[in-house]
Amino acid sequence: MKTEPGTYSWDDLVNDKRTHWDGVRNYQARNNMKEMKVGDLALYYHSVNEKCVMGIAKIVKEYYQDPTTDDERWVVVDIEPVEKLKRSITLAEIKSDERLSQMVLVNNSRLSVQPVRKEEFDLVVGMGQS
Repeated sequence: MKTEPGTYSWDDLVNDKRTHWDGVRNYQARNNMKEMKVGDLALYYHSVNEKCVMGIAKIVKEYYQDPTTDDERWVVVDIEPVEKLKRSITLAEIKSDERLSQMVLVNNSRLSVQPVRKEEFDLVVGMGQS
C-alpha cells in the first residue's frame, strides 16, 4: 500500500492506530483492495521522494464504500499498524535484488495498491529486520 508521506505517513498511521485507506481512484488498485481479507498483512510504502517500505500494516476490515465519495465504484479497507521495520527498504534495494525482479512494485511502481507474493513479502521484511 503506497502513500505520499506528506499526505499520510507511517507515523500518522501509528498515531491514529487505525484508518481507512481512501482516495483510491484506479480500478486495478480498487480490485486489489477488494481481494484483501481481515488478517492479511501489507507493506506500507512511502512514495514520492522517499520511495521505501516503512512497515507492516494489517487489514482489519474488508472493503466497503469509500466515505469520501458518493461514487459507488470506489471502496476502502481499514488497516492498523503492526510493526515498523528496523530500517526502511528503498525501491533501489528492491530493484537490485534479483529475487524481487517480478514484484509488481518493480514493474508498475505507480499502482497505489499492489499484490505482493508471500515470498516477496518475506524477503522485504527480512531485509528490513537486519
